[in-house]
Amino acid sequence: MSDFVSRGWSLYIAIVTVLSLLACLALLVIAARRKVMAADNTTGHTWDVDLKELNNPLPRWWMGLFVLTVVFGAIYLVLYPGLGANPGRLGWTSEGQYEAEQARAAAKMAERYAPFAAMSDEQLIGNAEVRAIGERLFLNNCAMCHGSDARGSKGFPNLTDGDWLWGGEQANIVQTITQGRQGNMPPMAAAVGSAEDVRNVANYVLSLSGSPHNNIAAQLGRSKFVACAACHGADGKGNAALGAPNLTDKNWLHGWGEEAVIRMISEGKLNVMPAFEGRLSEPQIRILAAHVKSLSVPAAGVPASR
Repeated sequence: MSDFVSRGWSLYIAIVTVLSLLACLALLVIAARRKVMAADNTTGHTWDVDLKELNNPLPRWWMGLFVLTVVFGAIYLVLYPGLGANPGRLGWTSEGQYEAEQARAAAKMAERYAPFAAMSDEQLIGNAEVRAIGERLFLNNCAMCHGSDARGSKGFPNLTDGDWLWGGEQANIVQTITQGRQGNMPPMAAAVGSAEDVRNVANYVLSLSGSPHNNIAAQLGRSKFVACAACHGADGKGNAALGAPNLTDKNWLHGWGEEAVIRMISEGKLNVMPAFEGRLSEPQIRILAAHVKSLSVPAAGVPASR
């Protein structure tokens, strides 16, 4: 692969480019010297009996455009990269232009978000302008998973119900957006016991939230739930530090019912929330977090979005 980025290839490209321009100039010179033939100025081709193809020189306006094109190409190659590895007199690069544009955008963004820097979390949540900006950030970055109404879907949390896997404080939400999250429910069937034990534990889990269940199976599964208590707690109320869901409410992220719970216990589940650090600036993340928080917890005088 190094053969294709060596100096030899650079020189080859430069030579071919220069020779192409010189060839264009030579063609112009040859065409400019051509004159109209006095006697028979045809190519010898005839169509439809008397339609003859003339051998006239190129029009002057066309020649002028050709000359301008060649001159423009030569000037361009002097100023911009084009002759192999030659950077050009202006030193322009696409990477440099991109970085300059990004710097200008960052400066404008910093100016736009500066008025919100001194606001507290509560002030951000209660500010209508902040919520409007946060809503746009949410639609552009989060709606593809959580939905435009933030109510989520199977496997994607509902952000409007106040149920938080990793904690619902502003600092928790900022950390989630910044660093992302990875929730891993390992397959627990082997730890629980037999297939019947898994079914009993599933019914016990359903009983914790008062969901329809087999009461006898739930009683039998209570002792086996100890295998799950390390993450979900002995009372089943979850652990925000691990992202372990609260099993005592009726919020089911991956499906509801005996079969769905059995599948979770048997197969486990891996959920990934991508990190937005680097994609969004710190002020943007803080404002986005304030918007997400406002969806489930009313700010002062601001109704929750539901």
